[in-house]
Amino acid sequence: MSDETNTPENPEISSNEPSPSEAAMQSDPEAAEGEADSRQLRLLEAILFSAPEPLSEEVLAQRMPDGADIEGLLATLAEHYQNHGINLVGAGGRWLFRTAEDLSEELRVYKQVTRRLSRAAMETLAIIAYHQPVTRAEIEEIRGVGLSRGTLDLLLESNWIAPKGRRRTAGRPVTWGTTDGFLVDFGIESIKDLPGLDDLKAAGLLDKRPAIQIAEIFGDGDGAADDEERPEGLQPESNDRGTGVEGEGSDAQSEGGDTADESASRGRQNE
Repeated sequence: MSDETNTPENPEISSNEPSPSEAAMQSDPEAAEGEADSRQLRLLEAILFSAPEPLSEEVLAQRMPDGADIEGLLATLAEHYQNHGINLVGAGGRWLFRTAEDLSEELRVYKQVTRRLSRAAMETLAIIAYHQPVTRAEIEEIRGVGLSRGTLDLLLESNWIAPKGRRRTAGRPVTWGTTDGFLVDFGIESIKDLPGLDDLKAAGLLDKRPAIQIAEIFGDGDGAADDEERPEGLQPESNDRGTGVEGEGSDAQSEGGDTADESASRGRQNE
């Protein structure tokens, strides 16, 4: 008696047989076309996502396979991302991914930037704080120099000054004053708490010598203009302290064309 084992016969698997998906695509041309469109859509998405700048349809057509419907693919992709956190948008004939507009407020980041004011801005801010409400012309008259275009803009952007109305004079110029933001940033409860002259001198912020003595030592202060031009009518006063009439000296001529000394000598000879 012999033991016989029956082994099941293994069917031979041909390597040439198509996979189920390939068979389905061969039997259904529409499925094959849909598979190609899906791949093109994914490729377009990858190109736009990795691009460092917005891309035009011409550039996308060069990077996509031949015959790709760029307009149709863009429309399909834009519709797909319509309710997502990022949207596919066109701007200026170019396409890019951008965060959804309704989420912009939650994504906004505020950074505090330290900015050093120029000497002109500090002087202008001090004049407005102590003389408010004050006009631009009055600021220039107090400083003795013209006010550059960006000085008031910088203080206005910092929320330290604001328009306070118009002066009831010719031209109705705008008047300026400080804001609540100025009080908060400088730690002042009220404008009345600003330091006076005695406080500034005690703190060493002002020279205790008389202004005339300081002017004689440092001159007329041409260096305080801070790159600003002196406006017309705000020229420094002359250091001449002569007693003659403006435009005339000690040799002023009389009506006959003689000097004062010659007229007095001729008068004594006639006597």
